[in-house]
Amino acid sequence: MRFAGKTIFVTGGAGFIGSAVVRHLLDDTAARVVNLDKLTYAANLASIPQAEGHPRYAFARVDICDGAALRRLFDTYAPDAVMNLAAESHVDRSIDGPGAFITTNIVGTFTLLQEALRYWRGLPAERAAAFRLLHVSTDEVYGSLGPEGLFTETTPYAPNSPYSASKASSDHLVRAWRETYGLPTLVTNCSNNYGPYHFPEKLIPHMILKGLAGEALPVYGDGQNVRDWLYVADHARALSLVVERGRVGETYNVGGRNERTNLAVVETICDLLDRYAPQPAGPHRRLISFVTDRPGHDRRYAIDATKLETELGWRAQESFDTGIDKTVRWYLENRDWWQAILERGYQAKRIGVMAR
Repeated sequence: MRFAGKTIFVTGGAGFIGSAVVRHLLDDTAARVVNLDKLTYAANLASIPQAEGHPRYAFARVDICDGAALRRLFDTYAPDAVMNLAAESHVDRSIDGPGAFITTNIVGTFTLLQEALRYWRGLPAERAAAFRLLHVSTDEVYGSLGPEGLFTETTPYAPNSPYSASKASSDHLVRAWRETYGLPTLVTNCSNNYGPYHFPEKLIPHMILKGLAGEALPVYGDGQNVRDWLYVADHARALSLVVERGRVGETYNVGGRNERTNLAVVETICDLLDRYAPQPAGPHRRLISFVTDRPGHDRRYAIDATKLETELGWRAQESFDTGIDKTVRWYLENRDWWQAILERGYQAKRIGVMAR
């Protein structure tokens, strides 16, 4: 079975994408998984229900900026690979408070690279040759596309938000540690993820929960900003393939080939809620409202995943239509998961509207 006898660190493993990676590794491979997460507001260990008592799972509450703690974990568990998903990721929050993004996404990545390098240099030759560090990033580092074309692995970086600038910086650090020190790294840049266990501040779960509550559904600007949507379980499979078979030093773009305007996404959610949770007051589309756009809001992202598909044989298993249907039904069937978040005090209010 894949990764038999291997230990994999997943940083940020209690986050949305990180927890999907942990679930995939526990369910579909033989890897031993060590989940490293500092448990910020968006982290949730309840997103890994199979972890409790699992013989191949361990959790360590740690900040990737804490080099001494990372060093102890490397020495204790002796990983064969590291998958770095620890990041601050919400664009709106980066507008209001960029400092946390600089600290975690840049300084944290630097600290992780330093400790991984120290550990890797001490490995026997055979294990050192097999070691991999995968840094998971975003298509937002490429900036905004026009109405045509796709992001490829050679698209120049042009980040427009504090979030994307911090991720671009971390990508460059990973490249530099490969080129300068020889650390066997890989980078992936993904399009917008969605699916179960998604923290409610992001577009799709935000709209599902507001729709269920009968509240206004705020759409930024004219709603015509385009994103390429990737079901999170498909992304998790892609990441494990890159760790397993990707070429050291390469970047792989991961996208679902599912472009939709933000307005179309919200309308689809409304129609699914009408089907599965109709309201006496009428169709959910009546709740859509248009609000002032986000500063620096990129107009369009779209990923060309040909390299990943051709070299590693990956294919997205979910179309947007099948994935969004599964997602809406998951939120309807798992109210306890998101209700607990609301009860902890999370408020779905507008942020990221600071004046230019």
